[in-house]
Amino acid sequence: MESMPEEPKDVVVLGAIARGIKKFDKIQKAAQIDGEELNEILEKLEKRELIQVEEKKGLFGKKIELKITDKGTKELEERIHELQDKWNQMSLLYKSGDKEKLKQYMDDNKSILPTMMFFGIMDIMMFSMMFSMMGMMMTDYVPAESIPNDMGGETASDGGMDSDGGGFDFDVGF
Repeated sequence: MESMPEEPKDVVVLGAIARGIKKFDKIQKAAQIDGEELNEILEKLEKRELIQVEEKKGLFGKKIELKITDKGTKELEERIHELQDKWNQMSLLYKSGDKEKLKQYMDDNKSILPTMMFFGIMDIMMFSMMFSMMGMMMTDYVPAESIPNDMGGETASDGGMDSDGGGFDFDVGF
């Protein structure tokens, strides 16, 4: 199948490579996935000619470097554009004050929320306000380790009334 499956991790891996992260373990860290899954994704991306695997002869044997291709860059731009549209839709629903619709939309798009964060598409302040409007915690939707750590103390805890200090006490992974 030609279009990328709704598997946001592919996009995140592609995005990491596009940012110039060339080494397997660094990509793994950036995309927060295990080695086996990353291998599968890289093979898929290479098969679809979205990335190029280059073997460089280094001082200590072979070094593998990953580069995004033009086709990969185009694909990534399309995907980011789609994510941007979805974020705009969420913002509109939020501004219209329709909790039910917003919650439904978020449920439908739950799998891409961490990807939106990875690419810095969403406005984190507004995103956290969406959750307080729905009376929910961001971590109900997004794994804590995907939430950027520059959210500061205030933004995390001024949301849900019943938040236990926001629960943002995870450690930085990089």
